[in-house]
Amino acid sequence: MNSTSGLKAVIADDERLMREQLRARLAEAWPELQIVAEAKNGTEAVQLVEQHHPDIVFLDIRMPGMTGVEAARAIAQLPIGDEVDDGWSGCEIVFITAYDEYAVEAFEQGAADYVLKPAERERLARTAERIGRRIAQRGSGEGPALGGMQQLLQKLSSHMNPAGAPKLKWIQATVGQSIQMIPVDDVLFFISDEKYTRVQTASLEALIRKPIKELLEELDADLFWQIHRSTLVNVKAIAGVSRDLRGRQLVSVKGHPEKLEVSRSFTGLFKGM
Repeated sequence: MNSTSGLKAVIADDERLMREQLRARLAEAWPELQIVAEAKNGTEAVQLVEQHHPDIVFLDIRMPGMTGVEAARAIAQLPIGDEVDDGWSGCEIVFITAYDEYAVEAFEQGAADYVLKPAERERLARTAERIGRRIAQRGSGEGPALGGMQQLLQKLSSHMNPAGAPKLKWIQATVGQSIQMIPVDDVLFFISDEKYTRVQTASLEALIRKPIKELLEELDADLFWQIHRSTLVNVKAIAGVSRDLRGRQLVSVKGHPEKLEVSRSFTGLFKGM
């Protein structure tokens, strides 16, 4: 079986005619691809991806409510691997857009593919080839480039909302019985559990209630990299990356003895290690 056979996909577009056209073009260009569900908005797309665990999701960038970019960010946060019964390893993102500037950005990043509206059979055939190569690379242990995806989503979001909120500069956190204002630049890493997020600097440890997915939207994606579903690390604080006896990548942090595990989905951030 080749790398594009037996794959499942979810389509998300708020326009019914666009969904029908994309389904028809995919049937011509990629007949072995199984469309398992269609979504009318970003919220539905996230729910359907969580339900069906597809290999690919086609997301219209501009949808009312939750946009395709916001949906992609939520999808990247879904449990994968040992955290789900079927060992699902995540899905490839293909953005559907009528806006060239977004498409070019996505293509140059290499973290996602794109198709311009209206979708053409020839372009979808190239998408099938690219997705096949990416899934083959994932099978060889390289893993999907979710770290690059997060940076891409941050930039796409900025393009779509240039007047959006400025990047977070300070963290208001609980330290003992007091509240402190911590400069974001001083934070070495963030680690979340079900209730709190730990904020670690070289000199103190604090707690906040803001989850990782919210921090991703507010922090500078060039300064903080996501290396695990529950971990963000300050790029400037990375001292090195090593492997343990189980082959897992571990990030060493300047000014702190703790080593941070890199989950399989984000190993592509440190290629060659």
